Order: sequence, then structure tokens, then C-alpha cells
Amino acid sequence: MATAKKLPSGSWRCQVYDYTDENGKRHYKSFTSTDQSAKGKREAERLAADYAADKEQKKHGSDASLFSDRMESYIVSKEPVLSPATTRGYRNIQKILLRDYPAFCRKEIHDISQDDVQKVINDLSRSKSPKTVHNYHGLISSVIGSDLVLKTSMPQKVRPELYIPSDDEIKALVDAVRDTELEIPVLLGAFCMMRRGEICALTLSDIQGDVIHVHHSLVLGTDKEWHLKAPKTGSSDRYISAPSFVTDRIREIRHITTLNPHSITIMFQRVLTRANIEHFRFHDLRHYSASIRHALGIPDAYIMQEGGWKTDAVLKSVYRHAMSDRQKEMADRANAHFSKLCNTKCNTQK
Repeated sequence: MATAKKLPSGSWRCQVYDYTDENGKRHYKSFTSTDQSAKGKREAERLAADYAADKEQKKHGSDASLFSDRMESYIVSKEPVLSPATTRGYRNIQKILLRDYPAFCRKEIHDISQDDVQKVINDLSRSKSPKTVHNYHGLISSVIGSDLVLKTSMPQKVRPELYIPSDDEIKALVDAVRDTELEIPVLLGAFCMMRRGEICALTLSDIQGDVIHVHHSLVLGTDKEWHLKAPKTGSSDRYISAPSFVTDRIREIRHITTLNPHSITIMFQRVLTRANIEHFRFHDLRHYSASIRHALGIPDAYIMQEGGWKTDAVLKSVYRHAMSDRQKEMADRANAHFSKLCNTKCNTQK
């Protein structure tokens, strides 16, 4: 049993062996008692002994398991409460970890060290985006759980380069999709801030007057089939006050779309090419709609509610990428204000 030693401060510290890293360096866990009497010495030694006993029990008891086994159990246990898209993401991460990091996945949970996790993250960072690496680390951390408190150094997140289409590009797009299967999806994306999955799940019964109730999304499951699911968050279940020309058009043709989200993406890019419009994502229609609302002075709280955003983080990112065709207008408005202010002061001085 480890023996506690008295520190210069008078406290007792007892160290117990924890693990040996891949470089052969031994690591120890420290337990300290501020009680400077013999009772404090015994307390520090007891804490160290309890830790060693608990670790040994986990090593040989029923809690011992390979990372790969625990990862499978974790994903299966979460499937009932996760969206099909999230589950599919977990399965993709699982597949790559098993394929590219077999030695790590064959480790017992209690044998995995911070260095082991850091090496996996460092290697992933060479070929994957910071956001993707964070997703990998999130699953690894959840699988390991309380067996190891991770303090991994992560790659710095890169601010995404957003493209916000101009009014002229939106006009050209609306003309290009007129009387096609993409017409209503484009109108709902550009003027109602709806996502692809929400548009594909929308039915005529969800529209009352000019109010659209968004409460389902079409998502791809692990079985490669499309499923109708409720929104992941309460903020995504919402009512949108749509422009009357959008709801009137829907009632006129009595149809929304038979496309799935992937089909929308493919057809959307083809339309941009044929119409000679700068390429951007269908999702950027949503950013365009939010930017216009912000430029018109509509409060962020209202934009967040209509768009189904839980926080204003995305909105702030969108606003940083102001639309190019409105930059001069905004600059002229500010300069006119400053000029008026300056002229007023100059006239007063005269």
C-alpha cells in the first residue's frame, strides 16, 4: 500500500500508480488531505487505496470492455432518442474508427489514456475539418464516459465562408424554376427560411391561410430509407407567416414537392448552371431570407422564431457576410447621416 508523505505546507499527499504511457513513462494519481495530523495521513492513504481497488475491480470485473464493444452499445442505446441523421453520423464515425484505428478500438476502456485519444484526434485533424474532428471527439468522449475525463487539445474551428445570394440572383432563380418541381421548394427556402427536410415533409394541411406550421422533417435513416420525423428541438416546431404570393401559388397548383432533400440539392445545382447563376447551396436561401429581414430592421428574436434557430449564433455569422449588392447602400446611408451631422455643426459654428 502507498504511503502518504507530508508536504512543506503540512498537508499529506499519497500517490498511487495510474498507468504507463506508450513512451514508458509511469503516471501517478495524487490524493491530498489538508488535515496535518496523523488522521490526515490515514485519510490520504485511504483515498489512494480506494482508487486503486476501484480501478482493479473495473479491470477484472464486468465493467471491463473493449472500446469497440462499448461504442456499439452506446450507439444502440441512443438510437431510440436520436434522429436518423444523427444515428447515421455515429455509424459513419464508428466505421472509420474501426477501419483506421483498430488498435485504439481494441483497447480496454480502462486502458485508454489521454495520450491515446490525443493521437487519434491529431491524425484525424490532418484530413478532416475541425467541425468533423469535434464530432469524432464527441462520440469518443461519450463512449469512454466517466472512466476518463478528457482534456484533449482540439483543432481550432474555422469560421465558414458563407455565400448570400443577391436580390438579382434570387429573381433570376425564381424565374428559372417557374412551373418546375423546384418552384415551391425555392419559394419556401428563399422567403420562408425553411430547410430542405422541412419542405419535403410539408403537406397542404400544414398551411392555414398564410400561416405555415413546420413540425416534421424528412431525414435519411441508417436503413437508407427516408423517414418522417419530428424536429430535434422545440424551436424547429414553429409557425411561419409566409408572403401571400407563396401560399397563393401553393394553393394554385395544389402541390408542394415529391422530391427528397438529396434530389433538391442535385436539381438545384443543375438549375443554377443552366441559368448561369453563381453557384451556392440551397441552404443559403435561408441565409438570404434572414439577411433581408435583418436589413429591414426586423428584431433578431422574431427572425430566430420564424427560422427555427435556438440561438443567434448562426444569425450573427450570416450578418457578418453582408450581401454584396447592399454594401454600398448601407455605406451611403451611414455617410449621409455623418454628413448631415457635420454640416449641422458647421452651420451652427458660422
